[in-house]
Amino acid sequence: GKASISESFCEFNDKGELFVINMQVDEYTHGSHYNHRPKAERKLLLKKQELKKLFKEVKTSGLTIVPLRLFINDRGLAKIKIALARGKKLYDKRETLKERDTKRNLDRIKKQFNS
Repeated sequence: GKASISESFCEFNDKGELFVINMQVDEYTHGSHYNHRPKAERKLLLKKQELKKLFKEVKTSGLTIVPLRLFINDRGLAKIKIALARGKKLYDKRETLKERDTKRNLDRIKKQFNS
């Protein structure tokens, strides 16, 4: 199967459990109409101490938990490597958008000259 964590992030619920949000797991093609939802919230299994440590970091420092890598073993079980990350500042976002626009314009000009 195919899975994507490109737009996903992790959040705690009211009970203190950690869930990954926006993780895309494609439906099984040979499955019936009882297939799973592709973008359902999925619970992460961590030890109690790890959960407490992450919860404290998220609440005090304002950090976000993001998945970095997805591992799927031969039995179909998944592991996610997660990390604490700080969001971009507004000026960083603007800079990234400018760079992206510049690259897009250059690609467009190259395409016009090559055809």
